[in-house]
Amino acid sequence: MHMADALLSPAVGGGMYAASAAAITYSVIKFNKDDPGESKAPLMAVSGAMIFAAQMINFTIPGTGSSGHIGGGILLAALLGPFAGMLALAAVLIIQCLCFADGGLLALGCNIFNLGVIPCLFVYPLLFKPLLTPVPNARRIWIASVVSVIVALQLGSLGVVVQTTVSGIILLPFSAFALLMQPIHLAIGVVEGIVTAAILNFVFAARPHILTSAAFGETNTNKPAKPIRVVIIVFACAAAVTAVFSLIASSDPDGLEWSIQNLTGSTELDAHGPVFETFAALQDRLSFMPGYDFAPVTGIIGAVLVCSVTLAAGLIIHAMKRKRKKKKSHGDGSFVMQKRKQS
Repeated sequence: MHMADALLSPAVGGGMYAASAAAITYSVIKFNKDDPGESKAPLMAVSGAMIFAAQMINFTIPGTGSSGHIGGGILLAALLGPFAGMLALAAVLIIQCLCFADGGLLALGCNIFNLGVIPCLFVYPLLFKPLLTPVPNARRIWIASVVSVIVALQLGSLGVVVQTTVSGIILLPFSAFALLMQPIHLAIGVVEGIVTAAILNFVFAARPHILTSAAFGETNTNKPAKPIRVVIIVFACAAAVTAVFSLIASSDPDGLEWSIQNLTGSTELDAHGPVFETFAALQDRLSFMPGYDFAPVTGIIGAVLVCSVTLAAGLIIHAMKRKRKKKKSHGDGSFVMQKRKQS
């Protein structure tokens, strides 16, 4: 569901850049205030890498001639919390766009909003968490995962339709476009929901406090927990294996391309004008493996890039938090000393 530049007007693309930048800034601030532990940075890194690799594998939707791939927003939010999940998914989408030309550069703000902001900052807190309440268990995880992923994808795909309509793309009329986009992404959502539930139940069985901490800020559970390195190692191995299996990805157009093809006869639209040409030229310069050439190698390189960038971001935010707490404690100590001297 990565949008291309031709689906947008410059004004809508710019507006969605602003909205997504605000969401990323807000997530950094909230993640900082939530006092992330050092162990969350490695989990962010391997989770983001796993989602990058998983998005390379398109699975066929039987009987449609279309395919889909997971978005990963609900999964990352459930593992990391909504703000860290949002940052990890933003890193995935930015690297996909800049390094591999997956999704348009002008459309990057839309893609971050539709695939990241909607599931992580809206659907996760408003739907996933209530469905997980009061006490997480395997059944609640299955229900919360499937329902939340379906809703997130329905809203994200509707976002694509609205953004395209507001941009004045007359080849894709709202009603006809929506009638194609919503059902195909419902099917994709069912598959992603099942995958998300299976992964989260594995994590809950191995390290239950990861889910309870992300959702409720609680770390104490009655279930025995395996070391977090077990989860991190499993996710790292899953990212590597998934990247290799990208060779078997379906060649059918994804849900968005399939919908466009049904209305226009082509999976892509043309865009002309100085703004589109500037963004296209810049993306051509930045992307060193456009189109995921040499898929397994590309997948591993991309996963390593996402892992490195997300790990660095998590550690930097954690260091900022520690520095601020240290300054605060020093300030409090000075104040106490002054009070003692006065007395």
